[in-house]
Amino acid sequence: MSDTRPSSGWTFLTNHSHVLICLAGDPFMRMRDVAMKVGITERAVIRIVNDLQAAGALTREREGRRNRYTIDLDLPLRHPVEAHRTIGDLLAPVLENP
Repeated sequence: MSDTRPSSGWTFLTNHSHVLICLAGDPFMRMRDVAMKVGITERAVIRIVNDLQAAGALTREREGRRNRYTIDLDLPLRHPVEAHRTIGDLLAPVLENP
């Protein structure tokens, strides 16, 4: 798989958004796999997941030996510039079925 990240080092979406996109696409994705896909450490992913849980953006449920992550698609985005939109609005363009 080729690296399609821009060489300048910045992207339009944050790592928090990237983690949400990964977990929306696969609610059972392991933190290690999210880290590899996003390009950050597993520790950073765990911090982001904790942030998202604290904000009410996602919940984690244990199912057997795995965790299942559920995203609140109706939660408004946090910044005043985008507060009129929801997490579902953010995810819809990048996911086939958010």
